[in-house]
Amino acid sequence: MHWLLHLSIGRRYFLLPADVVAVSLFIYLVVRSTRRLLIRGIAIAILGALVGLIVVWLVSDVWNVFGIALTAVVHVWVVLFFAGLFLAVFNLWASRWWRKTIAAVSIFSFLVAAAAGINIDFGAYRNLSDALGISPYSALPAARLSSQAGTMDASLPKTWRARDHTEMPKQGMVGTVSIPGTQSHFAARKAVVYLPPAALVANPPVLPLLILFTGQPGSPTEMFASGQVPVMLDSYAAAHAGLAPIVVVPDQLGAPLKNPMCADSRLGKAATYFTVDIRGWILNHLHVATSGRYWAVGGYSKGGTCSIQLGASRPDLFGSTIDILGELVPTMGAKSLSEAFGGSRAAYEAIKPLPLLARHTPYADSIAIFGAGAKEKQYGAYARQIEAAAAGSGMKTRLVISPDSGHDWNTVRYVLTRALPEVCARLGLGS
Repeated sequence: MHWLLHLSIGRRYFLLPADVVAVSLFIYLVVRSTRRLLIRGIAIAILGALVGLIVVWLVSDVWNVFGIALTAVVHVWVVLFFAGLFLAVFNLWASRWWRKTIAAVSIFSFLVAAAAGINIDFGAYRNLSDALGISPYSALPAARLSSQAGTMDASLPKTWRARDHTEMPKQGMVGTVSIPGTQSHFAARKAVVYLPPAALVANPPVLPLLILFTGQPGSPTEMFASGQVPVMLDSYAAAHAGLAPIVVVPDQLGAPLKNPMCADSRLGKAATYFTVDIRGWILNHLHVATSGRYWAVGGYSKGGTCSIQLGASRPDLFGSTIDILGELVPTMGAKSLSEAFGGSRAAYEAIKPLPLLARHTPYADSIAIFGAGAKEKQYGAYARQIEAAAAGSGMKTRLVISPDSGHDWNTVRYVLTRALPEVCARLGLGS
């Protein structure tokens, strides 16, 4: 069972065999003993394809269920799946038992092929364990949570390189922690923490901090599993004598389908959770810098929106921001104003990124990196608009566009690969 959960489903070498099996089964189901059944089978498959096209059009363009336009690749896979599904169901009637059995197996095969194709397009899950939301991380040892915050050494890259740390591991440590909502009473799931190699020696230095948020639906583990943040920072640490930021990925949602919009509202005191509870827990458990100059916040999709909200409203706490595919405004749809703020438009306006940037301008010492995918025009427009507003408010900004991806984890990895070295340097770890 362990090997099945860790079977790689995010590579084309998994998709190709799945496609070969699915195509073979499709051909078998089309070919029938009489011309009439053959024509009926083809007609049924075409009907299924049309139904699939209507379904994906409704979900993506009419109801906008996911808040983004689904890619052409997703459209194709949905259409193909429905064509195969209708054909398989057709073969369940007026056929021998072995053909019924093959038809039933075909439905599963078509589903696997379509899901794998869509997963690769989104760059989301590496294996079934990720897809099922099974965390690969155990609890962080209590001994690693006994430090307190301190003052960052501005000359750390030079002084640290001069020391001998033979006991320092080559890779960092990742584990889960519980961060209670002591003041906010926000009911959060477990957070995930990354400790770089330099944080694992006997007398670790005070290190900068990076807080990251995933999108919705999502969980804190996705930023590590799908975003591959530990891999990137281990690589950075290998080139910088083990130095990299400590990373905390808290739960900004409360549950996969919840969205408190990174604000204090009727939906919960999410903003207080981030700025008071999480901050207090970090200062009391991790050997990080106390100054917001050495704290960065970033995220993907709704997590990106939350990041620029925090970076814009609390530059004293977060001197650096990474907003990847964030929204122009935090939203949970038509219910945003009524359910979260009781109809108060002023309260809702007060949490939006553009008004926040205007209210806190000029920013004396803040940077913000915005990222989007070239294949997703809407969020690219959002990124450009907010980046321009941030630059106009005095922030040092940069826009990163992933050329071959859209609103997906491929874009997240592309942007982070380019943003993290710049942010690390800004946080005092550059050579």
